Amino acid sequence: MSEPVTVKLIDREFLIACEPEEKPGLIAAAGYLDNAMRNLRANAKSPGFDRLAVLAALSITHELLEMRTRGEHQDHRVGDRLEAMCRKLERAVEAGQG
Repeated sequence: MSEPVTVKLIDREFLIACEPEEKPGLIAAAGYLDNAMRNLRANAKSPGFDRLAVLAALSITHELLEMRTRGEHQDHRVGDRLEAMCRKLERAVEAGQG
């Protein structure tokens, strides 16, 4: 059953419904977003709340996409290494049987 959780972004509070098991993640996400918005506000010429929220969302989304791309590349490298190891093992087994 959903329960209301209050999160604070800069100086505004938002009441958001979430499942009890999702509460720690929601609070952590709100803290991350709040920190990103505060960092942007320190360097912004016109630090309106909406503008800060959009810029922070774009920045965080960019981070996420970069991490996904790096993760996909790493997955491919791990897969390639595993295939190479399997081939080596197969050759070693064949050599040992011959």
